[in-house]
Amino acid sequence: MRKKKVLVVDDDVPLAESMKLILEDTGNFEVCVETDSIAALSTARKFQPDVILLDIVMPGLDGGDVSAQLQQDPFLSSVPVIVVTALVANSEAGLDDGIDSGGQMMIAKPVQFDKLLHAIETARVAQVY
Repeated sequence: MRKKKVLVVDDDVPLAESMKLILEDTGNFEVCVETDSIAALSTARKFQPDVILLDIVMPGLDGGDVSAQLQQDPFLSSVPVIVVTALVANSEAGLDDGIDSGGQMMIAKPVQFDKLLHAIETARVAQVY
């Protein structure tokens, strides 16, 4: 079975690396970390992820800018993006596995990894249909 490729775009290096380690420890994912938002589009084109975990508040380009670039790219526009942000709190997410804001899945920081795994699986399933 092919491992699902996850691209983490976040300038918080310790968080990005911990997401990478935890996801790879499941044995189901191959993870690439990009901490420079300006390089995110290039990295995504090279890595060809199945799903992208994207921070919003970053220096250079913010997550909204990166998301717009991804949507305009014919090779990446169909890749699901899950926003991982401190702009929402886990208490706001309630018992759900993430916040669906206008069709955009959002995971609150600090990241609860069970919610993150569920969001990745949900995004992948939604992509197939």
